[in-house]
Amino acid sequence: MGAYEEKKTTCGTICLKYLLFTFNFLFWLAGGVVMAVGVWTLVEKSDYISLLSSKTYAASAYILVLAGAIVMVTGVLGCCATFKEQRRLLRVYFVLLLCIFLLEILAGVLAYIYYQQLNEELKQTLRETMVQKYKQKDQHHVTRAVDTLQQEFKCCGSNSSSDWAESAWIRSSEAKGRMVPDSCCKTPTEGCGHRDHPSNIYKVEGGCITKLENFILDHLKIIGAVGIGIACVQIIGMVFTCCLYRSLKAEPY
Repeated sequence: MGAYEEKKTTCGTICLKYLLFTFNFLFWLAGGVVMAVGVWTLVEKSDYISLLSSKTYAASAYILVLAGAIVMVTGVLGCCATFKEQRRLLRVYFVLLLCIFLLEILAGVLAYIYYQQLNEELKQTLRETMVQKYKQKDQHHVTRAVDTLQQEFKCCGSNSSSDWAESAWIRSSEAKGRMVPDSCCKTPTEGCGHRDHPSNIYKVEGGCITKLENFILDHLKIIGAVGIGIACVQIIGMVFTCCLYRSLKAEPY
């Protein structure tokens, strides 16, 4: 009877080992996905980040990059701990899983909080940024971001093209009589901003605020879903780790 119980325990441990190894491989791949989402946010859409006064959006992305990198390292450590059957390594692995879990929950919560306050922030800051900083000295990143925003989303001005009438640049001699920046034009060419007729420039209801808000909201949903989704999967990994740890502790040396 004792031999049967020992064999049963050993079989259970082997099953747990392979389950945990499979989980770690999938977990490692998931870490790559998490890191890729964070890097994409920071690199591909960095221009838009410069138009936001709050750093919460960027912070969520940085947390995902950090969590993704730790996940990939942890996945390798988990495989080593599983096959070497070392309880000390399993303890370290569990603690790292817990830290990543908390980091990703934090990213998800930050994304959700920012989701709630985004509309108000854009209303308060986007118009001011576009009117006061566009084409101004040492504000090249803002100018590039505004031009990219207007061309990519086919919009003009924060709320409407008439917002540009109050622009410090439009009122200066540097604008050379333009009524809107050339990036407002449907077919951008040098000096095309002299005409603000709907046939020449984008006139979108809600302006760029609505377009940018919808883009960021969609992206925040991705950040939140990825962070919370992978955090939930990690719970399974922590359960497997605890089970394997207890199983190894029960076996004789």
